[in-house]
Amino acid sequence: MSLVSIEGVDFRYTRDRLTLENLSLEIREGANVGLVGESGSGKTTLLRLLLGLARPSAGRINFEGRRLEPHDGAFMRQYRRKVQAVFQDPYSSLDPRQTVLGIVSEPLRSLRLPGDHRAQVEAALAAVDLERDVLGRYPHQFSGGQRQRIAIARAMVAKPKLLLADEAVSALDLSTRVRIVELLQRVAAHMTLVFVSHDLGVVAALCDEVVILQNGRIVEAGPTRQTLADPVHPYTRNLLQSVPRMPA
Repeated sequence: MSLVSIEGVDFRYTRDRLTLENLSLEIREGANVGLVGESGSGKTTLLRLLLGLARPSAGRINFEGRRLEPHDGAFMRQYRRKVQAVFQDPYSSLDPRQTVLGIVSEPLRSLRLPGDHRAQVEAALAAVDLERDVLGRYPHQFSGGQRQRIAIARAMVAKPKLLLADEAVSALDLSTRVRIVELLQRVAAHMTLVFVSHDLGVVAALCDEVVILQNGRIVEAGPTRQTLADPVHPYTRNLLQSVPRMPA
């Protein structure tokens, strides 16, 4: 079943340059999809469209069969419940003025979700291997890897259907990156994951399917193992030769 359907999407920041061009893609419910490309390929722009932070210049994006319309307040409230994000920099993505309890419970408060918020936060923290004794601490008291775990807990606490991760491990050192990838593998078993990265090695460890973007166009897509073992497009072959891989 298709969770997200992207149909002939164009996007331009300026009148004379398309950032995305005639992009079409189906994301199945439960899939782990890697969006891969170098800087300027359009992958982060596509993520912004999926978050409802911008509208396509042409084409449409559907979620659960309904058009994603950022100006429809009622729809977007439900959409925010079902779609959450984890961003690249764990140092800037957390509010330094809030405790972990305040940070992780923020989606529950803003979405006005029922239930015991503290208990839900504790369950989300346990899922990312953090103890409840961190609840009263502040972001500056944690390492980069711990901050990214907190960010993942915040994204998970509302139990979304789709997790969008934008270069979620690229700001971390190698050993921490491996542990966060392992954590995301566990998280992705319970939801659909779209993982934006320039690193095919990380995508190979994490994603079942891969989509290769170049200059705003999809140049290759398919099962990750097959695509990386036998790439068809020269751009994919160049990425494989130039990007460091995760250690086995």
